[in-house]
Amino acid sequence: MKTLVVNKDGSLEVCEIPKPSYNEKQALVKTISCGICNGTDAKLIHRTFKGVEMDQYPLMLGHEAVGEVVEIGAEVTGYKVGDKVLLPFVDADEKLYGELGSAWGAYSEYAVVNDVKAFGDGKAPECAYAQTVLPDYVDPVDAAMIVTLREVLSSIKRFGIQANNSVAVFGCGPVGLTFIRFMSILGVHPILAFDVKDEKIGEALEKGADYAFNSKSCDPKTEIRRICPDGVQFVLDAVGMLPLINQSMEYVCDGGKMCCYGIAPQCSMELDWSKAPYNWQLQFQQFPSKVEEGEATNQVLSWIRSGIIDLKDYISDYFAFDEILDAFEKLERREISKKGIVVYK
Repeated sequence: MKTLVVNKDGSLEVCEIPKPSYNEKQALVKTISCGICNGTDAKLIHRTFKGVEMDQYPLMLGHEAVGEVVEIGAEVTGYKVGDKVLLPFVDADEKLYGELGSAWGAYSEYAVVNDVKAFGDGKAPECAYAQTVLPDYVDPVDAAMIVTLREVLSSIKRFGIQANNSVAVFGCGPVGLTFIRFMSILGVHPILAFDVKDEKIGEALEKGADYAFNSKSCDPKTEIRRICPDGVQFVLDAVGMLPLINQSMEYVCDGGKMCCYGIAPQCSMELDWSKAPYNWQLQFQQFPSKVEEGEATNQVLSWIRSGIIDLKDYISDYFAFDEILDAFEKLERREISKKGIVVYK
């Protein structure tokens, strides 16, 4: 099979490798689609992903895939051939791949899922709890977007954001817009959105933001305090801007929380809470729990089935697998406005 590999120098290449092996508790899937992540994938390419060292490269990339089950292990009862499944991965395998490592490896033509039922209570790998079968009413190509949607919904719950809370969201890319849409559905208001591109302001309002501003042409503190005189209860960083942590000290109310989603490009900074209220919290959500992500699946699917969520609203580009290198060049040039999906034959 073919897979996408990032080398130590950050260059990308498509390599020919063996199909992954699978055991009696796993199933082999043929990849249908994989979402391009401008957070995780980009940081791995730039060698800035927390916890991944240079000696671990080269790495197979990809973590937002959908596949069709083509073979099952002897003990598998949770999958059948033909099932469409979220989140298949390709693990490192010294016998098959030598020193080639894995950053989940889902940009591969084949991958593997684990059957929770075959492992017994609490014994399955954590990823298994998010490797769920898709219903027939979901387009399996667009379904790659569900991975992001589940991560966002589970993070909203982890942050503790609830109905009638006030939230200022910084960054209206695919992740930020998803946060805005889901919070609006859940009754979170007012939602104040900030971005540096005018076109994103309109998109934020369409997704449910009560107010949206270009932070280059306004003072966020002035706008936040005009709408919420005591400050907002939550500031959400949806792009990984470490300076925002110190800036947002003036944005939150007493007891407010600064929420950082995703892995920041740097892992240290100097905190300055001189302008903060007496009581405040800082919470990082760098790696969503796969158990919590799996638990969010039914709610996301319910919204899709009822028409509240349309997956195509979050997708701007589709690329054939043989265009994958071009796709990542577009990502680097910031020419993918929403989610890009790689499609396999």
